[in-house]
Amino acid sequence: MPKPKQLTTWQLIHKSGQQNLPVMLLYVLESHGSSPGRQGFLMAVNTLGEMEGSIGGGIMEHKFVEMAKEKLNYSTSELSIRTQYHDKTAAHNQSGMICSGDQTILLYRVQAVDVTAINAIITCLEQNRNGLIELSPSGIHFFADQVPETNYRFTMESEENWSYQERLGYKNQLSIIGGGHCALALSRIMGTMDFYIRLFDDRPDLYTAGLNDAAHEKIEVSSYNDLTNLIQPGEHHYVVIMTFGYRTDDLAIRALLDKQLTYIGVLGSKTKIEKLFNDYRTEGIDDETLSRIHAPIGLPIHSQTPEEIAISIAGEIIRVKNSKH
Repeated sequence: MPKPKQLTTWQLIHKSGQQNLPVMLLYVLESHGSSPGRQGFLMAVNTLGEMEGSIGGGIMEHKFVEMAKEKLNYSTSELSIRTQYHDKTAAHNQSGMICSGDQTILLYRVQAVDVTAINAIITCLEQNRNGLIELSPSGIHFFADQVPETNYRFTMESEENWSYQERLGYKNQLSIIGGGHCALALSRIMGTMDFYIRLFDDRPDLYTAGLNDAAHEKIEVSSYNDLTNLIQPGEHHYVVIMTFGYRTDDLAIRALLDKQLTYIGVLGSKTKIEKLFNDYRTEGIDDETLSRIHAPIGLPIHSQTPEEIAISIAGEIIRVKNSKH
């Protein structure tokens, strides 16, 4: 089962502390434009040169890694915020990259007082839960019982007065309805991203569902009508319907049609989708409601195999997710 990407970074920080190795946390507090390091990217570097995570890669990341190593060797405490501009014409703080945009990076030497928060962060991530992480001049803080409405919040009046808050853990929910070969391929692709995956199927002992090692939960339903109560609406909720036939697709669609979801898509041929939608229009379901359904699902890349179909669906979901920013 996949775990949030942040986990390995925090585990290295924890291990370094146990070994009494100084370790630097690098965190992208804010980003704009085409910056390769996006808000929430993080990495850790210790005095042995061990690293986990990324703040965007390229020459800029290399520069910051070397800076972190140097500071770890001679400084007992380090907290600085640096903005990097990815533009050769910038008057100052050029990153060495030309992709445009900028990113603001925190360098923070982890202190002994941060141990409790770090342990709580690791537990939260290992258990696939959410919480609130806060970085500030006073260090690292974690609140397990708080889940902010926004994923990120950064305010800065000065280097002595700033605050960064982030929703820790998976920020997006993906429900896949139907556990066949395409669902298996899609789960494995989406499992590499920031999605908590639930797989629903009404067939007990389904072979492909048994092979699915990327879904965080596998839920057997007696009928797809049950999805009305099992899938909650939400701004960061995505649903893909890919059951084994027309009838079961129809049941799943009807169960979810009135829910406010960021994305709902249905796998199927144009002929099948046209019949479904014509039936719904005949029943009085308006075009505005139907327009929220992505069908046929996926980017039009002439995909054939389950893996190609999964890539086309993943691409469409990513496009929808990123269009909100």
